[in-house]
Amino acid sequence: MSFEVEKTVSLRNYNALALDATAEYFCRLCSLDDVHQALAFARANKLTITALGGGSNVVLKNTLHGLVALVELRGIRHRCVGDDVYVTIGAGEDWSSLVALSLRNHWYGLENLALIPGSVGAAPIQNIGAYGVELCDFFVSLQAIHTATGERREMDAKDCEFGYRESIFKRRERNNYLITEVCIKLSTQPNNRWQYPALRDALEAKLGDASAAQITPQLIAKTVADIRRAKLPDPARLPNAGSFFKNPLLDEQQLARLMVDEPQIPVYPAYNNLSKVPAAWLIERCGLRGYRAGEVGVHERQALVLINYGSGSAAQLLALCEHIQSAVEQRFGVCLEVEPRIYGSF
Repeated sequence: MSFEVEKTVSLRNYNALALDATAEYFCRLCSLDDVHQALAFARANKLTITALGGGSNVVLKNTLHGLVALVELRGIRHRCVGDDVYVTIGAGEDWSSLVALSLRNHWYGLENLALIPGSVGAAPIQNIGAYGVELCDFFVSLQAIHTATGERREMDAKDCEFGYRESIFKRRERNNYLITEVCIKLSTQPNNRWQYPALRDALEAKLGDASAAQITPQLIAKTVADIRRAKLPDPARLPNAGSFFKNPLLDEQQLARLMVDEPQIPVYPAYNNLSKVPAAWLIERCGLRGYRAGEVGVHERQALVLINYGSGSAAQLLALCEHIQSAVEQRFGVCLEVEPRIYGSF
């Protein structure tokens, strides 16, 4: 397929919330040559570039000015060094499919991250994580191209400045780089991590009194997928962007104040003497699980998920977001931070 730039393109089918946004200019990136042509077009026309992957972790406002580039860079290759397997993946590959492929090939490490929607190129931006595992645990490096200069750069974990659902790409380098491929290190030897409470409970329910020796990477992946399917709506049937808020990280003083009135709140250790509390629990305690505001609402089974019932707009969704944030802050003194990236203007 030859490189082509289209004008005034609907992005409704390119975001998991099915928001009816419009790209001023739109192109598909299927090769590195496409990337360089897109950068040249943007420079020549003085346009900003917005890279779009699977659209599973974004909120698109009515209009995205500049050039929206749909990243469809494919390809997976690997090399083995002893028990280690270095896997290099094109940014346009589907994350969930990568996890399934790794298990079929007996490359272990990603099983706790099964069924997370989105593209591989988006994974480092978010430092995706679930059930006690984060991308940074396996990350080696990525290749990225600076959108303003065209400079190609290899970045390791230190360069990416990973944090909890954070990276340099969400802070000072936001929208400055287009990620083209990601390299991770897996292993041919299982190192099962199943102690995260929700995962541990689900495994114990499946295995009963069976020993930990019966827990396999395949069982972990299946159990994680079962949990996600039970809790999270399918975006194809009920448009959503997955978890809409980050779980707050509280210091010792903040947590102590919160537990005076809420001694039953679930608490999970994080890092740097911080503790993580579930945003979903806070939202539920405000009576907002299942809350609906017109054509958008909070999912009835998972309060962390905001949904579009069909004709909801970004304005309605963000108004609901602010309502939830205000309710949680007023009741608990905790500020909820939005997890998806927000693009465009009204």
